[in-house]
Amino acid sequence: MGTTTEPEVRIATGRVRGRTEGGVAVFRGIPFAEPPRFGAPGPAGAWDGVRDCVAFGPPPPQQSTLASAVAGRSGDSWLTVNVWSPSLGAAARLPVMVWIYGGAYRGGESGESVYDGAVLAREGNAVVVTLNYRVGMEGFAHVEGAPANRGLLDQVAALEWVQDNVAAFGGDPGRVTVFGESAGAGCIAALMAMPRAAGLFGRAIAQSVPGTYFSAPLASDIAAVLAAELGLPPDAGALAAAEPGRLVAAAEAVTARMRLHEDRWGAVAHTVTPFSPVVDGDVLPRDPWSALADGAGREVELIVGHTRDEYRLFARTGRMEGRELLGVFAPGREQAYRDAFPSAGPELLDELVQSDWLFRMPSLRLADAQAGGGGRVHAYELTWDSPALGGACHGLDVPLVFGNLGSGMGTFFLGESAPPEAAAVSAAFRRAWTGFAAGEGPGWQPYTPEGRLTRLFDVEPAVVPYPEEASRRIWASHPFGELPLVT
Repeated sequence: MGTTTEPEVRIATGRVRGRTEGGVAVFRGIPFAEPPRFGAPGPAGAWDGVRDCVAFGPPPPQQSTLASAVAGRSGDSWLTVNVWSPSLGAAARLPVMVWIYGGAYRGGESGESVYDGAVLAREGNAVVVTLNYRVGMEGFAHVEGAPANRGLLDQVAALEWVQDNVAAFGGDPGRVTVFGESAGAGCIAALMAMPRAAGLFGRAIAQSVPGTYFSAPLASDIAAVLAAELGLPPDAGALAAAEPGRLVAAAEAVTARMRLHEDRWGAVAHTVTPFSPVVDGDVLPRDPWSALADGAGREVELIVGHTRDEYRLFARTGRMEGRELLGVFAPGREQAYRDAFPSAGPELLDELVQSDWLFRMPSLRLADAQAGGGGRVHAYELTWDSPALGGACHGLDVPLVFGNLGSGMGTFFLGESAPPEAAAVSAAFRRAWTGFAAGEGPGWQPYTPEGRLTRLFDVEPAVVPYPEEASRRIWASHPFGELPLVT
């Protein structure tokens, strides 16, 4: 079955036909659920005959700067999965790796070239699954009459689809690893804290976890502003009646003016998105740090880490503000930053505090919480510099993990011709991630709050005590948790 050029597989909803590409069977655009507007995902419909699954499904509604990449893929069948398998059939029982993309909870889609799973599947002898989930207002706006965190519910539905169907593609449903970056890592941290996701995966890799989880009052206030931009009430019925593109346009307009709401939204008003998972008490009962510290994820083995220069990406792409932000993101800690980094000027201090507040310290604290709750966790930091942007910036790890150095995102970070060092760091990531998914461990010792051993991904790899000790000390007493509405 694995050698035919048009492999076919039977799943719960019907037969699917894919393609063999480079020795890997690929199936694209398989529906895993139906997304009613502002509702929980429902079951995917069955079909007769054989469904041709050779093209990615349409992306969820979002502002796209990659119009050519999604041309011809319109429609509202947003919830689809894609599968890469080196060996089809239930006898193979290969480890399964399920990717959850980032994009600030307002963008992203599994059809982007950097997320092609062929290299990981072939080299790691694993089944790789990517999926679409709803983003922006459709996925995360907290409004009356709609379940909270619909984007997270989409991910749960996809993981349930994996449990029911991945064996037919050669995967072992008892060996599922979720992995994701940025908003995708934030989703994974949330999934680890969600009762309805329990048992759907046994391992998780969270790359650059954002520290933004909204309280219900904050999320409701933001949703009211988003709906007012449309002249509508923050109500599921009213918003579902609006054309999806109007919601995207309204959200982008509000995003551009978020700083005007600093008096109520606090530091969130200085980020690049008005969306994040909501601690609603039901879908997401608690913030991930407190949930994991109490053992919610102890059955899940975790890798968590970040890049050294997270916010360098936004500095290089013009997304940083011109005002000093130490007091916004670290009130009361301004002098501590100046003392800890005496040679840093205002711009570097702003970059450091935003790296720490948004990604580095939330990721480190997730490791602490998982270890404290009795779970096994491994920590890492990417310290190799992007040849195109400089610094080990946010997102650089994504093309390295997938091995797609010549993809759109790959050339953005690595240049048109990636240097040999990029291939070496990429290979190290793939060995660690696929070894972990196979149950062999990532290749370095677990993290503990006492030793804080951290794997550095660079041309010369190393395992050292957590390297960002100055930042860790500054934030040691800060309680990361759900973000409040400022009153």
